[in-house]
Order: sequence, then structure tokens, then C-alpha cells
Amino acid sequence: MTYAPGQTVGPFFHLGLPYAGDNELVPPGRPDAVRLHGRVLDGQGNGVPDAVIEIWQADPSGAVPRVGGSIKRDGWTFTGWGRAQTDPDGHYWFSTLEPPSFFAVTVFARGLLDRLFTRAYLPAEQLDAFLGGLPPERRDTLITTREQRGLRFDIRLQGEGETVFLTFPGQAT
Repeated sequence: MTYAPGQTVGPFFHLGLPYAGDNELVPPGRPDAVRLHGRVLDGQGNGVPDAVIEIWQADPSGAVPRVGGSIKRDGWTFTGWGRAQTDPDGHYWFSTLEPPSFFAVTVFARGLLDRLFTRAYLPAEQLDAFLGGLPPERRDTLITTREQRGLRFDIRLQGEGETVFLTFPGQAT
């Protein structure tokens, strides 16, 4: 099987990727809604103003949703997928449900040759095989912080405290 390399990700996301309710997997006022938010940071700790973050997740019971409607939200069907753009300071947010263990996260930003994959784990004592296999100082880059406003997950693209990113078999590097 042949794999084609990724294309350079550019700063033109605002032209075709956003849509109404893209970062609201559930309405923000829903009683069981949680806010997942944070910043995308460059190597110097500056916010990345034009990144796009996508999340995929299980529902609170651990089931992976198998329903349509992520692009055209109906206001009540939980699809487990969403997309958010960063603001001029690199902030993003989602209104979603809390999964049992982690959110799968994809990052698109200018200067990247391809998207980046990572995970945002809930703060907990129990480690899965992946998280437990990382050195503690690297593990911390994948764990959210519980705040009054929800769960915070900052994504550092490079430099000190760089977020752990994943690769998959056959992925272009």
C-alpha cells in the first residue's frame, strides 16, 4: 500500500472549515455539559492564533457514538466529534460530555506538514497502557486540569513541555 505525504497545513481554515455549532457537541447549558478548553502554544509559549482543534470521544458510558449529525447539529444528538478554532490568543473551547478516560485530539496549524494527534486524559489515578508507558514528566503533558470552568488542556507544539504526539502505522512523517 502506498501512502501520500500530508500537505502543508495553511492559515486558511476560516474559509471552509468552521460551521455553526462546530465546538458544541452538546449545548453549553445542558446540565451534564463540561467545557474542555485551553490554548495552543508555540515553542516560545505564545498562543497560535489560527489553529484548528478536533476532538473525538466516547460518551460518558464509554460507548463510541455511531450516529450522523456532526456537521449539521440538531441540538440533542451527541456524535462524539467537534471542531474549534483558536482565537487571536490561541484559546479554544468545546462544550461536550465527559468521557470515561480521554479525548482523542487532532491539531492543525500553519507550518505543520501534517496534522498532529494526541490525547487529553481526565485527571485520574488510573493509567492505561499508553499513558503508563510514558515517563512521568512527559505523561503530564497529556493530563487535563480540572477547573471551575471545566477541563483545561493546553497544547504545546514544541519546546519545553511539548505535548506528547502520536504516530500511527502508515502515517506520513
